Amino acid sequence: MPLKLLAVGDIHLGRYPSRLPEALSGERRALAPAAAWKRVVDHAVADAVDVVALAGDVVEREDDFFEAYRELHRGVQRLTEAGIRVLGVAGNHDVKVLPRLADQLPDFHLLGRGGEWESTTLEAGGESLTLHGWSFPSAVVRRSPLEGVHLERCPGLNIGLLHCDRDQHGSPHAPVRSSELDGAGLDGWLLGHIHAPDALSSDRLSGYLGCVSGMDPGEPGDHGPWLISVESGRLQSVEQRVLAPMRWQAVTLDLSELEEAEQARSLLLEYLRGLDEELSGRTMAPAAVGVRLSLAGRTGFGPAVQRLFEREKQEGSIVHDGVASGAAYFIEHCQRDTRPTVSLDSLAGQSDPPGLLAQRLRWLERPDSEPARRLIRDARQRLRQQAADARWRGLDVTEPDDEEVIDHLRRTGTRLLDEMLSRQGGEP
Repeated sequence: MPLKLLAVGDIHLGRYPSRLPEALSGERRALAPAAAWKRVVDHAVADAVDVVALAGDVVEREDDFFEAYRELHRGVQRLTEAGIRVLGVAGNHDVKVLPRLADQLPDFHLLGRGGEWESTTLEAGGESLTLHGWSFPSAVVRRSPLEGVHLERCPGLNIGLLHCDRDQHGSPHAPVRSSELDGAGLDGWLLGHIHAPDALSSDRLSGYLGCVSGMDPGEPGDHGPWLISVESGRLQSVEQRVLAPMRWQAVTLDLSELEEAEQARSLLLEYLRGLDEELSGRTMAPAAVGVRLSLAGRTGFGPAVQRLFEREKQEGSIVHDGVASGAAYFIEHCQRDTRPTVSLDSLAGQSDPPGLLAQRLRWLERPDSEPARRLIRDARQRLRQQAADARWRGLDVTEPDDEEVIDHLRRTGTRLLDEMLSRQGGEP
């Protein structure tokens, strides 16, 4: 029989999902990380795994001790009663609270306490697996945990469990280079800290597990723990178990074929029905899906459709009850990236404001041309000025690349052209 390890990324017990509509305001607990942790435990017991490993940031804040203790205790107790070992490492969020919780939970083994590397060998079904773990000793760690460290290989497959910031020089959250991970002599790394999961596989078991459940629209797509099976002394399979109760989904609607704005409702419902069928096939279907809607295509109905969906968002409505999955779908945000039905070529020959704007949008179709480069350079300078505003002090602002600047200019320019033409009484 294979040895089965369920690797769990950032849980953040004590945190709650943001931007829920009024219709789901009473469901915050059912969509929170605590509910995701319960799903992890249920799945681990049902699938008879041998080990559950937590990759740090199990708890959101130090003040969440009692709530985290209650939820973690329940889960660890259920897992232990099922004969499943539970261990983990501390991250930057729970550097103090997780060791205190571990002291209260004798069945939970905190690896690498105090920033000292520690290994433990797990055995089941005649198979062996050694986990090497390191826990944050303080909330800020500016040196690599692997600097000057030699990890001794132990019996069976050897895997590292680490909360860190990969390839981010100068990060205060345990910066580690990919070359250090590759050169440590282990068979793979299970990483915490970044909430977007990497594409892990039996060929490449090294990367971020991702958060267990997306808490805001910036964490879209599939989330959940990873099931790792070891058989005959080798890695047999690596599969993500998608079981987050809250899901965020980016949806693009092409409005090019619309004959009236109201048809956009049917277009969205058709998409959501297909998505619902797909999500019903996940390990556990989500209970709620927040839709970040992008309106695209050439149409004269862009502004009207946006107003229609914005009204649904403001009213906090559920736009679809999933029949297959049982999930409640709501619109979290609606942005318009439609293009006017008027040809940019014909507009660009005019000297009025819409014509001048159309000229600049045409320039962006040839980003290597001198007019486009000048436009991109000026836009980047203005974005820098905005980023330097005191209101954004403390935020981690990164310099946009050319592609991001062009996308920003195209989207804002197209929306402005729509409004100009609408006010002139032309198309759209």
